[in-house]
Amino acid sequence: MTGASRADVGVFGGSGFYAFLDEVEEVVVDTPYGAPSGPFHLGELRGRRVAFLPRHGPGHELPPHRVNYRANLWAMRSLGVGRVLGPFAAGSLQPHIHPGDFVVVDQFVDRTWGRPDTFYEGPVPYHPTAADPYCPELSGLAVKAATDVGVRAHPSGTVVVVQGPRFSTRAESRWYRAQGWEVINMTQYPEAYLARELGLCYATLALITDYDTGVEDDPGVEPVSFEEVMRVMDANVATVRKVLFRAIEALPAGPIACGCAAATNGLEPIPPAG
Repeated sequence: MTGASRADVGVFGGSGFYAFLDEVEEVVVDTPYGAPSGPFHLGELRGRRVAFLPRHGPGHELPPHRVNYRANLWAMRSLGVGRVLGPFAAGSLQPHIHPGDFVVVDQFVDRTWGRPDTFYEGPVPYHPTAADPYCPELSGLAVKAATDVGVRAHPSGTVVVVQGPRFSTRAESRWYRAQGWEVINMTQYPEAYLARELGLCYATLALITDYDTGVEDDPGVEPVSFEEVMRVMDANVATVRKVLFRAIEALPAGPIACGCAAATNGLEPIPPAG
């Protein structure tokens, strides 16, 4: 792989977010875990090499439970990426978090099943910590970038990650809300955790597109639909790009003192043979 085909910052695009930079180089990356969601687009942003990949594929052909998260993260690291921003569309579970807001989540709750979710499959047993799965320094830069752009950003929150592709029942949504969790999504697990297993700094921006099953004391707020998610995302994708540009431009030139790179204590995952 040539130097031009490497990058130090990675960005995953979510629903409705399929392009990031102009004048890009398209790069196909093979991994021991199969094919990523599509070709990577590598480009320059204020002197930084950035790798962009729509996690659902270039035409949104991959539903959340079929995204090859391991291949996507492994490929990012293979390109030289050390810091990853993974924005996503999300539903609000709390009435004070409104459509159009951003939430820089700092915790997740996993409600998925059957997704390959670790690189540590033996023969050496290892149990990485996941107490704080998001990079605090990179998250702080994302909060500041959103504020600088002029959007309302919540600096912390918990995302509950559901299997999809269906949305929640009212009973499920009521339960999640009662736990005090802020937003709901279908892709943050295992993406955020796999980044931690590879020692990557990972942070995200949740763009709130809806109120999940509605707001119970306001019958005029309807349950989410995929069409509504895409409508709100389409209306805000330019703002998402501005926030990401600002966050990437603010990255320090050297390493940031977050400890993410040391999360695995130097134990490298052993990829499958062949």
